[in-house]
Amino acid sequence: MEKVRWGILSTANIAQKSLIPAFERANNAVVTGIASISGKAEEVAAQFNIAKSYSSYEAMLQDPEIDAVYIPLPNHLHKKWTLEAAKHGKHILCEKPASLTAQETQEVVEFCKQKNVKFMEAFMYQFHPQHERVREIIKSGEIGEVKYMRASFSFFLAQPEGNVRMDSSKGGGSLYDVGCYAIHAIRNIIESEPVEVHVQANMDSDYKVDTSAFGYMQMENGVRAHFDCSFDTVFRAEYEVIGTKGQIKVPRAFRPDNHGGEGLIIVIKEAETREEKIVADIYRAEVEHLSQVILEDGEPSYTGENAIQNMRVIEACYQSIKTGNSIKLV
Repeated sequence: MEKVRWGILSTANIAQKSLIPAFERANNAVVTGIASISGKAEEVAAQFNIAKSYSSYEAMLQDPEIDAVYIPLPNHLHKKWTLEAAKHGKHILCEKPASLTAQETQEVVEFCKQKNVKFMEAFMYQFHPQHERVREIIKSGEIGEVKYMRASFSFFLAQPEGNVRMDSSKGGGSLYDVGCYAIHAIRNIIESEPVEVHVQANMDSDYKVDTSAFGYMQMENGVRAHFDCSFDTVFRAEYEVIGTKGQIKVPRAFRPDNHGGEGLIIVIKEAETREEKIVADIYRAEVEHLSQVILEDGEPSYTGENAIQNMRVIEACYQSIKTGNSIKLV
């Protein structure tokens, strides 16, 4: 089977722990090279049996034997290196958030289209079939008319010092890091866009980033939603959808890989509670999806326009935190 030849732009932990192993499991992708400016590329290449290592990102992008790149760099570098990769004709899987503003994300998406390269923001969780199953249950009418959705993603950051998540100059903060998932889930499970948001946050006085955020969203279709995200509380990665006849809980929404890939859907109605378990390899599914899109010259199921809209909402959330006011998006 034909395989897309991937390059990894940095030796970031997520690349080593999650994505490179996913590429190894994929049927239609292979990691051909890895680049690092820290001098670790050769060591990591040897560890994972990767054919090529580069001491600069530019060297990788100039290599004609690299078809596509995965970018797990700090948030503030996503736009720069996505544009550089596109200039060299490389297809791109870029970690979320795609950039730090909606305007930047729009520039990235449009430039990639101009250069005829595929671009996808790496929200891996959405490739688990439990979410499509949730949408099926909603559409079936089993829980009645949806009235409310809540989404949470938090973890306790024990050592903030030196952590890029706490660096305001590099796109740090809980909203960029994990709140983006909760917002993404609300938009894509409810299949409606927010028309108004109001968000409050705890700002760290030393690091000048939000260590937690709590948001309300009024959706275009009338559904109301809340999200919370945090570096200050125990790990939670969940959402629930509440209707007039029942509710759906998804307690492993964003990191089912922590449970061997097993997703869990709990449907609660007055007379019964039902559990559905679905197993999937989200990182492999993400890699194989974009690789197949590249091989077939198709379009990703997760579009650039969707990524732009998610960033618009995040931007409105930050505006609300700054001003203390509700922000209208229409």
